Amino acid sequence: MITEFLVTAGEQPKRLDVFLVNRERDISRSGLQRLIELGRIRINNQVVKPSQKIKPGDRITMDVPKPEPLELKGEAIPLEVLYEDDYLLVLNKPAGIVVHPAPGNWTGTLVNALLHRFTQLSGVAGSERPGIVHRLDRDTSGVLLVARTDAAHRDLARQFAGREVEKVYLALVHGVPRAAEGRIETPIERDPVRRRRMTTRTGRGRAARTTYRVLRKWPKFALLEVRIHTGRTHQIRVHLSSIGHPVAGDTLYGAPPAAQDRFFLHSHRIGFRSPAVQESVEVVSPLPPELESWLAGL
Repeated sequence: MITEFLVTAGEQPKRLDVFLVNRERDISRSGLQRLIELGRIRINNQVVKPSQKIKPGDRITMDVPKPEPLELKGEAIPLEVLYEDDYLLVLNKPAGIVVHPAPGNWTGTLVNALLHRFTQLSGVAGSERPGIVHRLDRDTSGVLLVARTDAAHRDLARQFAGREVEKVYLALVHGVPRAAEGRIETPIERDPVRRRRMTTRTGRGRAARTTYRVLRKWPKFALLEVRIHTGRTHQIRVHLSSIGHPVAGDTLYGAPPAAQDRFFLHSHRIGFRSPAVQESVEVVSPLPPELESWLAGL
């Protein structure tokens, strides 16, 4: 697919890769640099380097190759099922596993494990995300919904969109919030400079709402019960960091490195309406041993 950009008057001189990373949000800066080096991104039809400075009047053409079809295979990866019926599953996801294949993680994902163990999964989300209704970050553990039929997937997706699904997390944060309860409603968008992060600093982005309650306090930490009322990327992590209380171990959002090889965020409880019988279902995942040990060490 070929895309063109025209550098308008008033645009400040900057590197070509920096100019593009703020406009092409689906490709990382390193990915853009590779495309430039391959000659797939040109200025005025000339092959250039990523460091080439753009100037007003430049016409940039970008030719992104169509991705090769991905053939997913099942892998014998252990799965802990907390709830199961003919329509859906609720899994207890461990930290360290990616939910679905993506660049850099084409194998060893939760989807690969699902394909190995289950023959029936919904196809609504596409061939690369069978059964996946929502997701958790790689280092977030806990309850995760998976749809087994297309009808169940659509029903659950409507519940998520209508904010009918109750999602409760446990998070250990640096510092102790002044109030016992709080609400954060700052919009969230992709950080224009550090593309792996989300940010609240621009005041733009998608509406997001997070509420929290302090469960336990230590001199330098607090354990929070956190509820998300929207489903934005990294929502809890960026919202808590924005009020000066980053999740323990979450170095991407300002926390110092921790002894554990993960951050302290756990999807503790999920509540939804069963697509099978239209009755309320609540599934709880206790803290995993490494997080219990973390608390004991405080």
